[in-house]
Amino acid sequence: MTTPHLSIVIITLNEEKRLPLLLSDLAAQTWTDFEVIHVDSKSTDRTVDVSHGLAHSFEHYRVIEMQNRGVSLGRNTGAAVAQGKRLLFLDADTRLGSDFLRTALGELEDEQAAVGIVTMSTDGLAIPYKLGFNLFNAGIRLTSVFFPTAIGACLFSTPQMHAAIEGFDESLSLCEDCNYALKAHRRDRRAVSVLRQQFHFDPRRLEQDGFATTGLTYLRANIRRFFSGELHNQEIPYEFGHYK
Repeated sequence: MTTPHLSIVIITLNEEKRLPLLLSDLAAQTWTDFEVIHVDSKSTDRTVDVSHGLAHSFEHYRVIEMQNRGVSLGRNTGAAVAQGKRLLFLDADTRLGSDFLRTALGELEDEQAAVGIVTMSTDGLAIPYKLGFNLFNAGIRLTSVFFPTAIGACLFSTPQMHAAIEGFDESLSLCEDCNYALKAHRRDRRAVSVLRQQFHFDPRRLEQDGFATTGLTYLRANIRRFFSGELHNQEIPYEFGHYK
């Protein structure tokens, strides 16, 4: 069995409806030298059964069922068994165009970047969401040179960088993805790049928590991080997997 070039780590918690959509996107990619590592955080629905049922669509596929829940824990668990030369962390509510992997990996090679920050596509979204996503994307690009932020739902890395920065900080419940990008930037600012390629992101977080509430939560969190450091003590409460 050949070693895949890319290891795709997907974390889930009760995503029986969305996981098949993401897997269908991965099965349709024009570039296929990858393995899929599905890490589940004790789902109480049929997520794991659905995953096993779709594993036949891929040459390299494994399911890891964790006994504890956690975003960072799940990503680190997947990275620990990854065989690829590059890593891609995905949330189950992410959607990808068929040429996403080929194009994004090409950008990473051109930039010689270890960490690739991917912004959100606004295609097909209602105007309020377009405005919100574009504002969020602009913030990512503007701060990338001095205080990079990232979206963990779609984030590239390498095993070497992941190990060097000790992976995702499992003590953080919010902005663990931004902390990951910042740690990489502090180690080697040339190693972090914001890609032109974008991914599609389910706006359910905005729909459930509210447009303004969600935006202000992340704005407050990153302002506090910039001036006072990471949120290790639940300064801004956030619950993993509370989205319906």
